[in-house]
Amino acid sequence: MKDDTNLNDLTANNVDQSKRSTLTKLAAGAVGTAALPFASVLQAASDKLTEQQIKLMANEKGPFDIVIENGRVIDPETKLDAIRNVGLKGNRIAAISTDKLQGKKVIDATGLVVAPGFIDLHAHGQQLPAARAQAFDGVTTALEMESGLLPIAKFYDDCAQEGRPINYGASVAWTYARVMAKEPDVAPADGTIIWFQKAFSLTNWQNTLATDDELKQILSSVEQGLKEGGLGIGINAGYAPGYGHKENFQLAKLAKRYEVPTYTHVRYLNSAEPQSSFEAYQELLSLAATTGAHMHICHLNSTSVQDIEDCADLIQSAIDRGLPVTTEAYPYGAGSSAVGAEVFRGDDWLQRWGVPSASYMEANGKALTQEKITELQATAPGTVVVMHFLKPDESKDDRHKMDRSVLFPGAAIASDAMPWLNSKGELIQGDVWPLPADAFAHPRSLCCFSRFVNKYVNEYKAISLLEAMERTSLNACRIIEDAVPMMKNKGRVQVGKDADLAIFKLDEVKDTATFTQPNQLAAGMKYLLVNGSPLIENGELHLDAMPGQPVRRQVTA
Repeated sequence: MKDDTNLNDLTANNVDQSKRSTLTKLAAGAVGTAALPFASVLQAASDKLTEQQIKLMANEKGPFDIVIENGRVIDPETKLDAIRNVGLKGNRIAAISTDKLQGKKVIDATGLVVAPGFIDLHAHGQQLPAARAQAFDGVTTALEMESGLLPIAKFYDDCAQEGRPINYGASVAWTYARVMAKEPDVAPADGTIIWFQKAFSLTNWQNTLATDDELKQILSSVEQGLKEGGLGIGINAGYAPGYGHKENFQLAKLAKRYEVPTYTHVRYLNSAEPQSSFEAYQELLSLAATTGAHMHICHLNSTSVQDIEDCADLIQSAIDRGLPVTTEAYPYGAGSSAVGAEVFRGDDWLQRWGVPSASYMEANGKALTQEKITELQATAPGTVVVMHFLKPDESKDDRHKMDRSVLFPGAAIASDAMPWLNSKGELIQGDVWPLPADAFAHPRSLCCFSRFVNKYVNEYKAISLLEAMERTSLNACRIIEDAVPMMKNKGRVQVGKDADLAIFKLDEVKDTATFTQPNQLAAGMKYLLVNGSPLIENGELHLDAMPGQPVRRQVTA
């Protein structure tokens, strides 16, 4: 392959070097030894990527089904950042060249970035309208890992029957298994999030220890989900903090036996001790050390609340010592959850969050009072609310805390995208597009990745575009590809890899959604290809396109 292009003329050289130096120092501890078990840790700093052995395939001969011409091609694994032509055959990338390529269809990408499609490890919105909304945010693969679903087989069957515009998958939901074991009057799980939302009217599964028989039932349900191809074990511990440490130990041992990660929303959300977020992270680190299971920590930014510095130091120390621990974050200072969750209960809940008043919580864009929160918890505990914990655009200290989480070495950007609800609180699903005017969710549900690129590359100039693409795509693959081998073909722009590509105008990428007006699509995405099929062309969505494929482990049952 010819390579006569001057990379220095093509990369983003206006990065704030003082910030870059600081970030490099923060990352240094993560790459101290080549003995660390996870690629996501080993390759956390770009200057250590020479340790990685990458085998590149030769270009195939044309003609190609689709040719993408003259784009700024970004491959975060090989560090390619140059003007190239890309040829696609079927669902694969077949050529990357400086030479002109012949194709049946040609996309002129002059002035555009051609990058791996963004991979979201934390997407609760597994409905068709939610997937379409995420496509405009550059997402080509959206996985429900933190909460998970059950039954796994039914979830995959339902998605395949309806069709999906982007790739989809899920972990096995421990909370679903716990509800079924501890709430005998509840109908069996049906593979949907609606079933789980209804369970918030019950408290036994959230607050009590499992008996020996209940624990056997929980573990059996989770193992069945792994046999059906679930991507790991989703442990939504913050929603059932009354579970026992021994129960968590058994889940970790099960994960290790199947060599899959656990994806955990930690037990506590609290800036102050006791029962702090710091203590909850210690629980996971001890499980990683004693069982060898891969512990993935969900949304480091939100579950650390105001204690991000100490929490990040703790996690980094564990990684430095070789523990199989990874994490993720999203670039917002507010989270979203059901108002009935335990994290919003108790006389000291505001103190635990580290915020001054109940007005930091919003429903449908309106600030709530404690009286209204108490009413909703009693009458509509499944109501989705937004909870502010950092205000990075108003406070330098909060901005620093945000940086510490989203720029944590080896971390993936993951949205925690919520399902879309109408003004009556009903789930928006089925073949619906555009989203109805009253559709409501957290703005991260359709602007998370665009916000990260716009803020950290364009506005803050804290990192390069190359590093941003590593965090939006490749890091997610590194976190899960040992357990889910098909992910080794995603997150890269290389010959032979899946043709999941985001093509965008960098200076137009912007998060347009707000907390009061969240139903606004991200800007800047000109083309999106999923498995080699155009889903978005010239900024327009193909409504009849359903190229999404399941991301799934081997089915053994």
